[in-house]
Amino acid sequence: MPTKILLADDHALIRQGLKALLEKQQGFQVVGEAADGQETLRSVEKTQPDIAIVDISMPILNGVEAARELKKSSPKTRVILLTQHDEDQYVTESLRAGVRGYVLKSQAASDLVHAIQEVCRGSVYLSPNISRAVVDAYLSKANVPADPLSGRERQVLQLVSEGKSTKDVAMHLGISVKTAESHRARLMKKLDIHETASLVRYAIRSGLIEP
Repeated sequence: MPTKILLADDHALIRQGLKALLEKQQGFQVVGEAADGQETLRSVEKTQPDIAIVDISMPILNGVEAARELKKSSPKTRVILLTQHDEDQYVTESLRAGVRGYVLKSQAASDLVHAIQEVCRGSVYLSPNISRAVVDAYLSKANVPADPLSGRERQVLQLVSEGKSTKDVAMHLGISVKTAESHRARLMKKLDIHETASLVRYAIRSGLIEP
């Protein structure tokens, strides 16, 4: 049976191009698509793909956080991030989140196909341009500071940094406004940050949102 793949990217043209490449040229089966992180989680639960190819920079829930959630909710689905980001913090955080492949959009299409093949065999695949030092640091657990925020707090941080109101945060996450306010207050206390502008800067440094 062909490998089942889900495509998650907020640009429809990219999804269409990937689908044509993977189905018509490589014989894979694209079983679903998603345009944001939350839709990715729902689609994976519905379609149970072997591989989820996910962009990092997606609204509501970014690709790294989606990968972290999928590791818990759908452990049989392996995640490959397809991204333009080669910065160290993105790669390191992705590996910590359980990502099995990290492919740069600047690479040839054959790099993605190779990543799918390697990940299906149980290997971890990283584009050749990824810093070897980053990988070594991750494997040795050196220079990898502990994340002070919980998964829910990271989700709230991303939404706040995207300009969402507390009411919007509550709606997107399916929680009460009071709970959303509590999460926001707790994460600001943990980070010792007291204004939204500084939260946004922290989110950018942490790779939660793009600058």
